[in-house]
Amino acid sequence: MAGLIVPEEASVRPAGWARVAVVIVTYNSAGVLGDCLRALADEGTPLAAVVVADNASRDETCQIARDFADLDVTVAEIGRNAGYAAGVNAGIAALDLAHLDAVLVLNADCRVSPNTLQVLASALRQSGRGIVVPRLLYPNGCQQYTLRRKPTVVRALVEALVPGGLAGRLGALGERVTDPRAYEQPGVTSWATGAAMMLSVTAFLDVGPWDESFLLYSEETEYCLRAADKGWCTWYEPAAVFEHVGGDSETKPMFASMLTVNKVELFRRRHNRMHGACYLVAVAVGQGMRAIAGRPTSRASIMALFQPSRRMQELPT
Repeated sequence: MAGLIVPEEASVRPAGWARVAVVIVTYNSAGVLGDCLRALADEGTPLAAVVVADNASRDETCQIARDFADLDVTVAEIGRNAGYAAGVNAGIAALDLAHLDAVLVLNADCRVSPNTLQVLASALRQSGRGIVVPRLLYPNGCQQYTLRRKPTVVRALVEALVPGGLAGRLGALGERVTDPRAYEQPGVTSWATGAAMMLSVTAFLDVGPWDESFLLYSEETEYCLRAADKGWCTWYEPAAVFEHVGGDSETKPMFASMLTVNKVELFRRRHNRMHGACYLVAVAVGQGMRAIAGRPTSRASIMALFQPSRRMQELPT
């Protein structure tokens, strides 16, 4: 097992606590990584390992990771901006999974709350759970709507025609869950946004690595749905609360278009040609209506859907 990070001895962990490692995926994350690491150090769980998987940052990200004194941080340099899935895979590849129970995959702009990692790990112990996600809040304390239902043509059409987040409150008609009451109770979700996910090592070894063909966005969707195909559910645990900044896909046309193209591509891969075409039309209707209303992110999404030359083929360097 040469080159792998061997976890700390069990004597440093309280009896019964899960053996947890953390993988933080970074790209030019110097502005947020220090706070992310500080929150992990203050959380209270003796971590087996912390890996910063870096996508060729041009700022001080790697140096901040190496200089952080209160955690033993290993930097896995990927050498190029290969995307989030590649970062997850590189970080996990650096770990000795034989000595771990779970791996927390984390965005650098997340901050864990004290005494939350063992809450996630405890939820992960239940039979059939392969992924556990926490409750995510914006820095101002507002709820992030991170839970999702399984993508369908009907849900895409409802979200196209119903304004704002109302579709997610209409029973199970919307893909994005926007009913605040749904975030108060733990339970199974089809998938969730990937800013913070604790993965069962047993499930990961069964499901396999993340799909790196999705450079950014839909990689977590693909992984959760593939895990479900193999009998592993994604569990939402609101007792564990993290802070997450986020927001690029909502404000930057370049990222919004990649999100839209990838969600359509993932649906096509998992369904027949007819269903894939119907899903494309449903998504295009929604983005087209919003583009007409003047939303720049929707205009970029429509152009990327129907003009492949306008799609982002690689991430910025």
